[in-house]
Amino acid sequence: MLDIVLASNNQGKVREFEKLLAHLPLRLLTLKDIGYTQEIVEDGSTFAENALIKAETIFKHTGLWTIADDSGLEVPYLGGQPGVHSARYAGDNATDQDNNAKLLLDLAAAQGEERRGVFVSEIAILGPGKIRGVYRGECRGLILNEPRGSRGFGYDPLFYLPEFKKTYAEMTQEEKNEISHRGKAMLKTQKALQEFLKKI
Repeated sequence: MLDIVLASNNQGKVREFEKLLAHLPLRLLTLKDIGYTQEIVEDGSTFAENALIKAETIFKHTGLWTIADDSGLEVPYLGGQPGVHSARYAGDNATDQDNNAKLLLDLAAAQGEERRGVFVSEIAILGPGKIRGVYRGECRGLILNEPRGSRGFGYDPLFYLPEFKKTYAEMTQEEKNEISHRGKAMLKTQKALQEFLKKI
């Protein structure tokens, strides 16, 4: 059983990664599990850069295999915002509700296709022997005028997928993992991890 650190304490992400990695011979540790309490400064200009910053910081600290995700919502109508600022769109200490309220306010005049959005996930893996990889997943949908559903986290209650007639927050974890940005990035990550594990 290989220990791998998820460079996050976000419980929503932890639950998703636990499900997505459940079939691999891994023990997933969080930052809390390893006693890491310092703030990781995510000053990259892209999701990939921020994922690598988190992974490199924790790998240097522990020497353990590390996996890090940076993800968020891009809305073309808003010039790609919230983007890498998705978690703090309404301010540094913003809650999910704060961020959703700001997004709805900023999209108040948007109609139809103007409310298109894409969720993006970039997952970075770092391991001993200069093992390194970054894997991207995307999911496209529409931003509703009001929240729907009680599952998920972040912008999930606003992100609607017309082909499924559901928001992320109305899906079960299994349904979401099948089609989500993180699920798609994780599928690529799983394949890479399986290849890496064969070499250990």
